[in-house]
Amino acid sequence: MAARKSFALRIDQKTFDAMQRWAKDDLRSLNAQIEFVLRESLRKSGRLEQPESGKDDSDNIE
Repeated sequence: MAARKSFALRIDQKTFDAMQRWAKDDLRSLNAQIEFVLRESLRKSGRLEQPESGKDDSDNIE
């Protein structure tokens, strides 16, 4: 598994609440949901390479 970094994230309350609801709907932690959304956005914009196995590791985020 790749090394993970920690950092503070400041977001407005409405965004936080929406992400929290989305995470709950997808049965993910808030942190995992934010990572998933960021990774998908990067992948769709062509800024993140696909995993070699062809399988997304988003289910392994906690």
